[in-house]
Amino acid sequence: MLYIDQNKFNKELKADCKNCFGLCCIALYFSASDGFPTNKDAGKPCINLKEDFTCSVHTKLRDRGLKGCTAYECFGAGQKIAQVTYEGKDWRQVPKDSKQMFEVFLIMRQLHEMLWYLTEAFNIHNESQAKQEIGLLINKTEEITLLDGDALLKLDVEAHRNKVNMLLRNTSEMVRNNAKNKGHFGNKKKRASARRYDYFGADMRNLELVGADLRGACMIAANLKGTDLSGADLIGADLRDADFCGSNLEGTIFLNQAQINAAKGDANTRLPIRLVRPSHWTK
Repeated sequence: MLYIDQNKFNKELKADCKNCFGLCCIALYFSASDGFPTNKDAGKPCINLKEDFTCSVHTKLRDRGLKGCTAYECFGAGQKIAQVTYEGKDWRQVPKDSKQMFEVFLIMRQLHEMLWYLTEAFNIHNESQAKQEIGLLINKTEEITLLDGDALLKLDVEAHRNKVNMLLRNTSEMVRNNAKNKGHFGNKKKRASARRYDYFGADMRNLELVGADLRGACMIAANLKGTDLSGADLIGADLRDADFCGSNLEGTIFLNQAQINAAKGDANTRLPIRLVRPSHWTK
């Protein structure tokens, strides 16, 4: 049986801004529609990025309309690029390599996000063959993250993601079926449709969400107060301003910190153990 160091991955797959070079503040395109006050071109530094790569308005981001910044999570890709791929050389020191660095950062973020989901899937499974298969893909993905910039740019990310997605879908089906089998649906709630992906602003409190397939669903500003989402798959779901006050998210799968940071919740919202309650949530 393969051994996967959960503590190591939990630490390495979370942003460590002190060991990064403000890559998300320059490499990314900012859109006003995604929670930023204005648009910003990719490759152009944010006006709030300081010389030491810290943010001049970090403690006032939400007050200034920079909700997109508070929601963003690089899954540890920033420090990996800064300290491993480019060995501590920042984009100001090597301006000729800066364009490549920004492009590689976007690839690394995808790989680290895959590692986040794969380690969760590994932890969920009890069956040895499935665990072995997932563990091998975790090790392969980690090996890829250690490639140099040139090799990462040549990587067929889509092909690798397809392999990851196949295992994640299998895990999702297992978890959701188990949740449905254990559920008690005597309340006659309507089950959330696996074919519906647009829940923009919807009142979802009357839907049966235990074991729901909400992969890639648009749930912007949806009302989910007090709902139970045990066993629900939320991978890729857009949860911006979705209201989870008093909801049970503890048993959801493939929910990440960026999604939670973008959503609303309170002290009664139950979260998976890997996630941190955002400071801007209500008490």
